[in-house]
Amino acid sequence: MNLKQKLKVRTWIVGASAWGIALLLFFPILWMFLTSFKTELQAISTPPTFVFEPTLENFSLVQERSDYLKHAINSIVTSFGATILALLIAIPGAYAMAFYPGKRTKDLLLWMLSTKMLPAVGVLVPIYILFRDYGLLDTRIGLIIIFTMMNLPIVVWMLFSYFKDIPREILEACRMDGASPMGEVVKIVMPLAWGGIASTGLLSIVLCWNEAFWSLNLTAADAGTLTSMIASYSSPEGLFWAKLSAASTLACAPIVAFGWLCQKQLVQGLTFGAVK
Repeated sequence: MNLKQKLKVRTWIVGASAWGIALLLFFPILWMFLTSFKTELQAISTPPTFVFEPTLENFSLVQERSDYLKHAINSIVTSFGATILALLIAIPGAYAMAFYPGKRTKDLLLWMLSTKMLPAVGVLVPIYILFRDYGLLDTRIGLIIIFTMMNLPIVVWMLFSYFKDIPREILEACRMDGASPMGEVVKIVMPLAWGGIASTGLLSIVLCWNEAFWSLNLTAADAGTLTSMIASYSSPEGLFWAKLSAASTLACAPIVAFGWLCQKQLVQGLTFGAVK
C-alpha cells in the first residue's frame, strides 16, 4: 500500500470515527424528539417502538399544564439580561486587568476562576436567606443577579484573553491624541475585540439558559424558567416519558437553533477564549 492509499484510508477512518461519535452524541436528542410524538404506552413499551403514528397531544398537554410561553419568556429575559449585565461589568474589569495589570492581577484572575469550583449547594442557604430578606425570591431580577454572578468569572477570563491580543501601540497612540480610558474602551477596544465579545456573550446565554440548580431553588410559579418546567414532570408516581420528552424538546429547541446559527462564534469563544 503506497503513501497515497494510506492517507486515504486514514482519512476515511478519521471521518467515519467523527461521524460515529457525532451520531452517538446526537442519539439522545433524537430519541427525546421521537419520544415526544409517542403516547405514554408507546414511550415505555419494551422493546422500544420505532414505527408509530405520531401525535401532538403531548405538546398541547404541556402548554395547558405548564404555560410554555411564560417559562420561555422567563428564560429569554433572564438569560439575555444576565449576559448583558455580566458584559457591562466584565468589559471594564477585563480592560483594566489587560492594560493596567498590577502585581496581584494573575492571583485575582485565578481566584475568580476558583469560585467556579465551589459547589453551588455550598452557598445555597446564605443566598436563599439574602434573596428572601430582599424580596428577590421567585423574581426575574433575582435570577438575573445570580446568573450574572455565576458566569462573571468565565466572562472576565474570556474577555481578558481577547483584550490581551490587542496591540498596546494602538492604545498608546489614542492616549497621545487625548483619548480618555472610556474612549479607549468604546472606540478602540470594543470594535477590535467585537468578535470575542460576541462569542463570550453567546456562551453566557447558553450557560444561563441551561442552568437548572438556581432556577429550581430560587423560583416557583412566577419566574420559573424552562429548566424548572422540565423538572415539574418528575412526580412521586414516576416519570411521564412522553410528556417529559415533549417539554424537553420545547425547552431545547430555541437554544439548539440559536447555537446552530451562532456555532462559529461559539467555537471561536471556546477555542480562543478562556482555554487559549
